[in-house]
Amino acid sequence: MKKLFTAAFATFAFAGVNAQAPGKPVMKNATDSFSYALGLNVANSLKDQGVTDINTEMLKQAFNDVLKTNTPGLSQETAIHILQGQMQKMGEKKLAAEKAKGQAFLEQNKKKKGVIVLPNGLQYEVLTAGDPSALKPKPVDTVRVDYVGTTIDGTEFDSSIKRGEPTEFPLNGVIRGWTEILQLMPKGSKWKVYIPSDLAYGDRGAGAQIPGGAVLIFEITLHDIKPAQ
Repeated sequence: MKKLFTAAFATFAFAGVNAQAPGKPVMKNATDSFSYALGLNVANSLKDQGVTDINTEMLKQAFNDVLKTNTPGLSQETAIHILQGQMQKMGEKKLAAEKAKGQAFLEQNKKKKGVIVLPNGLQYEVLTAGDPSALKPKPVDTVRVDYVGTTIDGTEFDSSIKRGEPTEFPLNGVIRGWTEILQLMPKGSKWKVYIPSDLAYGDRGAGAQIPGGAVLIFEITLHDIKPAQ
């Protein structure tokens, strides 16, 4: 919430400069330059978070009410309650949109030639078959893999290839989609896997690049399996 209040302050600064100078702002001193730079930075941050429906005149009034007259129109408690409620609504709207986008993608993707759909919603296509009789991992085993992970719009969020070496991990220590699909992959195979959000990071997402409700795509090469002792 502290971050949100800071963002509101800087957005006010940004809005105030724009109100005075519809074109390129005139910055007469270091304070003007700092204020504008601060406003740009945080306004862009708000925009990235989807916070665009803002009445800048009300922001300006709140700023003046606190710093000029010390007569805020809302108590701190009420302001926090309003902010939390609005941010929750925005988050729910964003989550619903991401889920709808992911579901539409999966519905179209399953029609592609070579795509196999599992009962739990996982989809995959075999890029390199490997030996069908080769060993397949169990949940308690450790696997050695290369992978590239992207969202459905093609944004790459992780890659062992770029790090220059395969990754090892216990199969029961990763997202459910990985645990389940790798048990079907024979050693030496390479699959392209499409993981619904409920088998990935769910509604919470993971970091800035994986929003809540996101469908994830991985190209996975299974190099080796180390059976549990």
